[in-house]
Amino acid sequence: MRYSKIVGLGHHVPETVITNQYLSTVMETNDEWIVERTGIKERRWMDPTKDTVGNMAAKAARIALQRASLTEKDIDFIVFATITPDYFFPGSGVLLQRELGLEGIGALDIRNACSGFIYALSVADQFIKSGMYKTILVVGAEIQSTAIDVSTRGRNTAVIFADGAGAAILQPSDKPGILSTHLHSDGRFAEELYVRDPGSSRPREERQPEQILDTTHFKVVMNGNQVFKHAVVRFMEVINEALHANGMKKEDIDLLVPHQANLRISQYIQEKLALRDDQVYNNIMRYGNTTAASIPIAMSEAWAEGKMKENDVICLAAFGSGFTWASALIRW
Repeated sequence: MRYSKIVGLGHHVPETVITNQYLSTVMETNDEWIVERTGIKERRWMDPTKDTVGNMAAKAARIALQRASLTEKDIDFIVFATITPDYFFPGSGVLLQRELGLEGIGALDIRNACSGFIYALSVADQFIKSGMYKTILVVGAEIQSTAIDVSTRGRNTAVIFADGAGAAILQPSDKPGILSTHLHSDGRFAEELYVRDPGSSRPREERQPEQILDTTHFKVVMNGNQVFKHAVVRFMEVINEALHANGMKKEDIDLLVPHQANLRISQYIQEKLALRDDQVYNNIMRYGNTTAASIPIAMSEAWAEGKMKENDVICLAAFGSGFTWASALIRW
């Protein structure tokens, strides 16, 4: 039996730290209000003179490669998860390929928002198992700070979303690494968390920049209550699905790495699973919600801190726009 295994992890975040105190100077909010609702103390926002989705991904990828004792030339396929590509098209996968100095290898873009990294991991897992590729770079990277409404009107999303990149290297293994992945969606709730424009299904005059006067629909729209209500249910469902598929129980989880959407959601899931604080890895306090980048950034930090040890059972879980949700169970 052929399996896939994560052999290297890396991450990169912009240098600019945006504190809750700073946000209180540009909108009606304060540290207590933000922490109470999200758990976030600070986040990273890009510097337009130096940061792109592609080059942040490349920096994360190079760290992952170094930790795996590999080089760029070892990569034979890229799976890139982002909803904030550098261009409307082409996707950022080919830009990352260019950043890494690679030629000719395939690059696939995944647009599944907060669940994007697990979707990308699942795709890479199947490619490795089938024997089609031997070394796959899986990336989640986002620049969201340039799309949020940094005002009192937009504070419900402006205080949450942030920028960063995380990367994982997958290779074949004769022992189980990625045990299973589980992917779901429900498009009935697509408009509960979305950015409407620039969408294609518009009259021509609404897509011509010189004729656009109202840019309202270019900002993130989120029904926070609906998202929270669905997230706590779907998180539990998809985690239990992964455990059941592998004949395991919640007591078998050594470390849960949830998508960093909201600390309150993570704490709710932790309570339901009866996990100790050291069994759940959260870094949303420092980085905010980096969407597809949040899980690989958290995994990279957890590994560096010695929280992911050989033979540990690692559970990944995510929920977000779409609605989409997903989980992965990994034997480290």
